[in-house]
Amino acid sequence: MHSNLQRALADVLAANQEVKFVNVLTAYIRVAGFKKSSSDVLTTFERAMDKHPDCKDQVNSESAKLVAKLRHDYWKTMFNWGGKQRCCPCCVNLVEQYIDDPDKFEEALLKLHEIEGKTQQSSIHEGLAQLCDAAPPGPKKPRRRRKKIEQPHKAITSDPYGPSTSASSIRIRFSWRDDKYYHKSNTIDTIGPQLPESSPQDFPSCLCPSPAFEIQRGSRLTPVAMVQTIQLNQGWSWKQRNTKLSSVLDEVDLPSHGNIEEGWRAARAFPSEVHVELLREGLISDPYVGFNEHKIQWIGDVEWLYKCSFTFNKPFGHEHAVLAFEGLDTICDVYLNGKGILSTDNQFRTYIHEINLFDDGNPLKETNTLLLHFKSAKALAKEEEAKYGKVRAGSTNLGDPSRVYVRKAQYDWRWDWGPELMTVGPYRPITLETYAARLRDVHTRASVSFDEVTGAPSPSLRVDVTLEGSPAYESLEVVLKDVSGNEIKRAQAGLQGSITSFRDLVQWYLSLEEVNLWWPVGYGEQNLYDVIVTLVGFNKQVLDTKMKRVGFRSVELIQEPLAEPDQYGTGTTFLFEVNGVRIFIGGSNWIPADNFLTTITEERYRAWLTLLRDGNQNMVRIWGGGIYEPDIFFDICDELGILVWQDFQFACGVYPAHPAFVESVRKEAIDNVTRLRHHPSLVLFCGNNEDYQMILQWGDTENLPARVLYERIFPDIVAELTDPPIPYHRGSPYGGKGWNTADPTVGDVHQWDIWGGKEYPYQDYDKRGGRFVSEFGIPSMPNMRTIAYWMDGADKSQWYSQSTLMAQHTKAGAFERRFAIVMNENFRLTGNLETHVFNTQLMQSEAVSYAYRSWRRAWRGRGKEYTSGVLVWQLNDCWPVTSWAIADYFARLVQLRPKPSYFTIARQLAPISVGISRTVIKNRANDRPRQFYEFGSMQSHDATINVWGANAALNSRAVKLELTYHDLNSSWTHSDSSDVILFPNQSTELLSTCCPGPPKEGVEPPSGDPIWTSSYSVVVNARLIDSDGRVLARFADWPQPYRYLAVPDPQLSIEVSGEQVTVSVQYPVKGLWFSVEGDGPEVSWSDNSLDVVPGDPQVITAKRLGGRRLRAAYLGKEKASLIM
Repeated sequence: MHSNLQRALADVLAANQEVKFVNVLTAYIRVAGFKKSSSDVLTTFERAMDKHPDCKDQVNSESAKLVAKLRHDYWKTMFNWGGKQRCCPCCVNLVEQYIDDPDKFEEALLKLHEIEGKTQQSSIHEGLAQLCDAAPPGPKKPRRRRKKIEQPHKAITSDPYGPSTSASSIRIRFSWRDDKYYHKSNTIDTIGPQLPESSPQDFPSCLCPSPAFEIQRGSRLTPVAMVQTIQLNQGWSWKQRNTKLSSVLDEVDLPSHGNIEEGWRAARAFPSEVHVELLREGLISDPYVGFNEHKIQWIGDVEWLYKCSFTFNKPFGHEHAVLAFEGLDTICDVYLNGKGILSTDNQFRTYIHEINLFDDGNPLKETNTLLLHFKSAKALAKEEEAKYGKVRAGSTNLGDPSRVYVRKAQYDWRWDWGPELMTVGPYRPITLETYAARLRDVHTRASVSFDEVTGAPSPSLRVDVTLEGSPAYESLEVVLKDVSGNEIKRAQAGLQGSITSFRDLVQWYLSLEEVNLWWPVGYGEQNLYDVIVTLVGFNKQVLDTKMKRVGFRSVELIQEPLAEPDQYGTGTTFLFEVNGVRIFIGGSNWIPADNFLTTITEERYRAWLTLLRDGNQNMVRIWGGGIYEPDIFFDICDELGILVWQDFQFACGVYPAHPAFVESVRKEAIDNVTRLRHHPSLVLFCGNNEDYQMILQWGDTENLPARVLYERIFPDIVAELTDPPIPYHRGSPYGGKGWNTADPTVGDVHQWDIWGGKEYPYQDYDKRGGRFVSEFGIPSMPNMRTIAYWMDGADKSQWYSQSTLMAQHTKAGAFERRFAIVMNENFRLTGNLETHVFNTQLMQSEAVSYAYRSWRRAWRGRGKEYTSGVLVWQLNDCWPVTSWAIADYFARLVQLRPKPSYFTIARQLAPISVGISRTVIKNRANDRPRQFYEFGSMQSHDATINVWGANAALNSRAVKLELTYHDLNSSWTHSDSSDVILFPNQSTELLSTCCPGPPKEGVEPPSGDPIWTSSYSVVVNARLIDSDGRVLARFADWPQPYRYLAVPDPQLSIEVSGEQVTVSVQYPVKGLWFSVEGDGPEVSWSDNSLDVVPGDPQVITAKRLGGRRLRAAYLGKEKASLIM
C-alpha cells in the first residue's frame, strides 16, 4: 500500500497533473496514523472511485486515480472517522520538507509516529525538533526548495470538488488549534518545542479539511483573514430596458448615451431609485410640484436595468462568499457575470446568494459585473390579479386593489395622503461578504425579572450564537460594555467539533450596580449597552465580530378585566407595562417620510423622531402600508426612549394566501423579526392595518384568506424568535366578537367616525374612544410656504382652497364635503386662502388636542384604565400635501415645520396637564355638540365646567388649582383657587361647578330668551402651580362654536431677548401663532399656537431666530402680520 501511494505521488508530481494534492498527502498520513489496516483505507478509496466513474480519465497513474477522485464527502469522512476530528500540526513541516522528495516521505512518517508513540513528552519534543530542524536519515543532502519565480508550476489545489486550472501556486489548507504550536522558520511557521502535552491524543496524525490557513509553496503561513465585507456602492449605472434587444445581457456592454434606452448613465448615488436618478438628470420634472405626478406614470410601466463592475481578490483562507441584497424594489432578476443567480419579488426581504470560492463553479472573477433587471411591479400585480381574482382593497383612493398581490410598499400605488409613484431600484445596500467562518446570527436576550416578594428588578443577559462556514475557530468571546466603552463583563467559550448553534452561550445575572434599566421617555433614563461577540480562530486571530446595542427592560401587553365599567361597559384593558410600570401611551402613527426612500437620511429620521420625543410623545406606530424601517430608525428610538409599535406590512385589503405568497411572507417576517428583535424600543408586533376592519366595514366579503398569516404564521414566528417575548396583536384595530373592530371595550380601535364614516363632530371624541385608540385624526392644510412649493408660480387664479391644484395635493376621499362640514360647524366662512389655511390648522389643533385631553382623562388608575393609549394619525407626510400630518413634509436643513396641532398635543401629553370640559345646558333635547352655545331653535340656559389634572409621575403631587374667567365682551373677570392632590400615574378629578359669567342686570339677552346664560362669551383659564410658584400646566377653555365669537383685539405685548420671547395680553387670544419675516433657517419654537389670557404671560424659546422680526396670526386676525 505504501509503495503504491508513493508511486502515485511520484507520478503526479512528475506529470504535473492538476489533482488534489492534499488528498495524496491525506492517503499517506492516514496509512501511517489511522488505527485501521491499510486495506480498509484502500477499500474506501476504491469505493469512492466506483461512485465517481466520470473522473477516471483525469490522470495517467492508476494509483493516482484512486486518490484524485476522492470527493469532498469521502474526504471529510476520512478526517472525522468515528466523529473525532483528526488534525496534526506536524504535517505542515513534513509537506514542506518532503514535497519534492517522495522517496523520503514514508521513512519520515514512520519515524514521526514512532516518536508520537512514546510516553514522555520530552521525547516527542526531541523527535519533532529532529524532524523539523535536522535532515532526514542517510547521507545529508541540501534541502531542495522551489523558488516561486525560478520554478513555476501548474496549480495543485486543496479544493475538494475537482481540478483547478486557474490557481498559480500550490495551496494546502490546515486547521491548527493554538498559536503556541508553531514558531517562525525561513519559509513557514514550523512546529517547535511549545507543542502541548495533549496534542498527540487530541489530534492524531492527519490533515484537517478546515481552512484555517493557506500555504503557498515558498511562502510564510498566512492566518485566515477576518470576515471581509465589500460595500458595492460605487460604479453603478442605470438605463431603461430596451425591449428591442432579446436579452438584457445584450445591454451590459452598451456605451453611455443620452437616450436612456440606448445606453447607460452613471448613478448619482447608491442605494438608488430610478425616479431620483431621472430627477437629478433633469429628465423628469419634480413629481411633488403641480400635476407632475401624472406625467411620470410611465416609469412604473417599463423595465429598468442597473449594473456595476467591481474587482475581487479572495482573502487568504476564505472559502465562502455571500452576496446580500438588503432591499430590491421589487421584481428583479440578478445576474453575476452573465449568469442568473437570483429572482426577487419581495421588497421587504433580504436576499442572499451564497458562493463557494473553492468550487470550480465559483462565478467571482478578478473583475465582475453585477446586473439588476427590474420589471414592472404594476404589471405583475395585474397578472396575479388575473390569476387569482380581483379583491377589495380599501376605498378607491387607496390605490389599485391589485396591489395586494405584490410584496411592495402599498402606499406606492397611491393613498389618501400620497401620490402614485411606482418606485423601482436597489433602495438598500448590496454587500459582498467573504469568510472562512463567521457569526451568522447573534441573538441578545436582555431581560428583566422581578422578585415576587419585594418586586425588585433583576436584569439578565443571555446570548445565542449561530456560526456559519468551516470549523476554523477556537472560541467565542462575549463582552458587555456601556456606551462609553467601559467593560462590565467578559466571557470566553471554547468551541469543539462541528456544532454551529449555541443557545445560552453566556447567562449573566446582573445587578443594578452593573447595569441600569432602559425606560421609555418620561419614566427614566434610556440606558443602553453594547454586547460584542467575537469569533476567534485557532491562532487567536479575530475571524468575525458583531455588536448589538441592547437595553434591559421588560414589556407586557396587559389585557385583563377592568374592575369597574365606564361609559362603554366593562371589558378588558389594552395597556403596555414596561419594567412593571403601567404607562399611558401618547404618540403618533408613522408613514414613510418620503416616497423616495433613498432620500431619507439619518439626519431626517433623527429630526422627525426628536420632534416626536420633544412633543412629549412616547410611542410611534409604524403603519402597515409602508415599509419595515431601517435599523437607524430603531437605533434612534432606543436612544430617545420612544416605544415602537410595528405593523407587519399589510394594509386595508383582502390579501391572498396561496402557497408561494405565504412562503414569501414567512421569510419576510423571519428576516425582519430577526433584524429588529434586540431593540428595547420595540414593544409590539401587529399583524396588519385594518384588514379585519375592512371585512366588517364592507359587509359583503366573507373570507379573509390572510388570516393564516395573522393568526398562525406571524404569532408563531414572533413567539419562536423573540426572547424575552415581544407582544403580538392580530391586527389594528382588533378586539370584539366576530371581528367587531369597533368594540370600544376590547383591544384597540380606529376612530374614523369623526371626519370620516358617520361624520360626527369632533366635540364627540370623549364619547367615541376605546381601550386604546391607535388611529384618529383631522386633516389640515400645510404651511403657506409648503403650498407655494407645489403651486410653483401657478397663476393667481389657482390660489384658492377649491382649485384644481389644491385638489391635486389633497388626496383624502370626499375631502371637499368633509372639510365643509367640520369647518362650517366651527369657523366663519372665508374666501381668503391664508385665512382658510389658518382656520384648518386651528380646527385640527382644537380637535386632536381635545381627543388627547379627553382620553388621557380616562386613564383613571389601576382597574380603571379605560383608555390607555392614543396615537394620532399621523406624524408626518411623504410629500407636500394637505393631510392629517401634524408636521409638514418639508425639512429644510433637517429643520421641520410642525403645525399648531403638534404644540397643543405636546401640552396635553406633558408630565402634568390640566383639562376643562364645558357642558352647555339647553332648553330642550337636541343633537348638537354639548359644548356649543345655541341661539336658534335651541337656547342656552346655563353651563357647567369640570376640571381635572393628569400626572404621569409615580408619586402624588400637591399643587394649587387656579381658575380665572375672562369675558370677551367686557372687562369682567373672576378668579378662585384651591389646593388639590394629583394622584400618581393617572388622572384626578378636581372640580365641578357652574360656569360663571358677567352680571346680567341691564343686559339684553342675546337671543331674546329671558332664561339665558352670560357665560357664552367667557374664557375659562386653569393653571396648576407648585409650592414655588411655578406654573406646571395651563389650559384655556373658550366658548364654542368659534364662528359666533366677537373676538377683541388682544393688545399683544411682545418682548424679545435673544432667543427668548415673552408674550402678554390685555384680552384673551386664541391660537397665537408665531412665524418670522424673511429667509433663513427654520425657527425651532419651544411652544406655539398659544392661548394667552390677561395676567398670565407666557415665555417661549425661539431657536435660530437670528434677530429676524416676528409675525403673528390668531383667531380673529388669521393673516399673519408683523408685530415687532
